[in-house]
Amino acid sequence: MTGTFELFIDEDTSFRFRLKAPDGTVVAVSRSFPDKPAAVSGISDVREYAGMGLIADLCPEVPVHGSSPALPAPGARQGLRSSTDRRTEGPKPTTVAPQRTTATGSYRPAAPLRVRVGSELHKVA
Repeated sequence: MTGTFELFIDEDTSFRFRLKAPDGTVVAVSRSFPDKPAAVSGISDVREYAGMGLIADLCPEVPVHGSSPALPAPGARQGLRSSTDRRTEGPKPTTVAPQRTTATGSYRPAAPLRVRVGSELHKVA
């Protein structure tokens, strides 16, 4: 599967090139060049850089499964619960942020949210 580099003149009468996928999708558009030889040299550079180029992930961390359900503020209902409720409640559920790998810049999914069966978070609407 190969792409195609297309040389063209932009609205400012500068030379540019675009890289198109086999299906015609424009994958990349170059900066402007003063003349055709400079644009051709730019294509040569892109071929060299892209072949063995490393991936630098500059994206912010994004949760894999969306945000966790909202929990009530600590102590908000404390006066309404009995002491037996507090003993059997167990630990609060926690989430773990995704961990990025250094080789490809991708990330592994976050650990699943652990919820005790029968708790408020376990109920399905």
